[in-house]
Amino acid sequence: MAKILMKGNEAIAAAAIKAGCIYFFGYPITPQNELPEFMARELPRIGGVFVQAESEVAAINMVYGAAGTGKRAMTSSSSPGIALKQEGISYIAGAELPCVIVNISRGGPGLGGIQPSQADYFMSTRGGGNGDYRHLVYAPASLQEAVDLTMEAFEVADYYRNPVMVVGDGMIGQMMEPIEFKEIRKRDVSSEDWGTTGTKSVRKPNVINSLVLDPAELERHNIKLDQKYKEMEANEVRYEMYKMEDAEVVLVAYGTTARIVKNAVDVLEKEGIKAGLIRPITLWPFPNKAFNEIPQGTKALLTVEMSMGQMIDDVKIANEGKLPVHFYGRAGGMIPTPEAVVEKVKTILGGER
Repeated sequence: MAKILMKGNEAIAAAAIKAGCIYFFGYPITPQNELPEFMARELPRIGGVFVQAESEVAAINMVYGAAGTGKRAMTSSSSPGIALKQEGISYIAGAELPCVIVNISRGGPGLGGIQPSQADYFMSTRGGGNGDYRHLVYAPASLQEAVDLTMEAFEVADYYRNPVMVVGDGMIGQMMEPIEFKEIRKRDVSSEDWGTTGTKSVRKPNVINSLVLDPAELERHNIKLDQKYKEMEANEVRYEMYKMEDAEVVLVAYGTTARIVKNAVDVLEKEGIKAGLIRPITLWPFPNKAFNEIPQGTKALLTVEMSMGQMIDDVKIANEGKLPVHFYGRAGGMIPTPEAVVEKVKTILGGER
């Protein structure tokens, strides 16, 4: 199949449609606007529905309603917009409904700016909504991976009856790369047992709700959800290892920052310094087991992010105190350079070589 040159936002939207998404609800915010624009044009052509809601809060609650029909639904936004959707995401997780949420992140806090950022890590992996809930978080590093993971996200969401988030910084949304639409692994799922599809006198009505007033019953519900999240942790972790053999320093980075770090690793190799990369593809569940594969001779870890260091807590947890953990980051829409990462590695090794 020939590859197609597409902008990231449009490629993600096209992937969602190919995955069977027929409902999209959103609200404009830069730098993800091409995604709902694409959906507004293309969904009606296949009999789908696009609605520009009056707010991000309204959009996520429309997703809640549409997902209850058992059909594939999604929304997208950028950082402040995702923040407004957090309560609705908690409701959807509590009601055990599948949906896909795309966050093309921008700098913050507050309204911030429209440049690329990874400062939504806490919000994405911990969730800003109330209660004990989790959702899987994919972090693509290329447009091809964004397409693949978006299509996978719908399968995973349906399988677990749970929201799935795809997080890309503004570069993922705005840059152009060649992509192809591949066949993905289908999961054996059906909404017949829980969807509000009309009974036609052949079954009892399905009730979808996240309100549970009896505390004992609510505890049982939370335990049930927790078991589902543990299944995700056991089966859905994704990560990449790059040039880890005999690495003196192991760098940890995700998304487009990982591409920059790969360049730095290659430069260091040419200069006789062995460095490797652990790239989380799922931010949650975090790939803790990848850190068990770190070579014995490694002297330090370096976390590189487009933030003030939000992933470093997960790196420290996964590291279990075995190695010193350092950090290099840029914030507010500033992007790390391979040269700066190389210099940071050299500084770390300066007293140890």
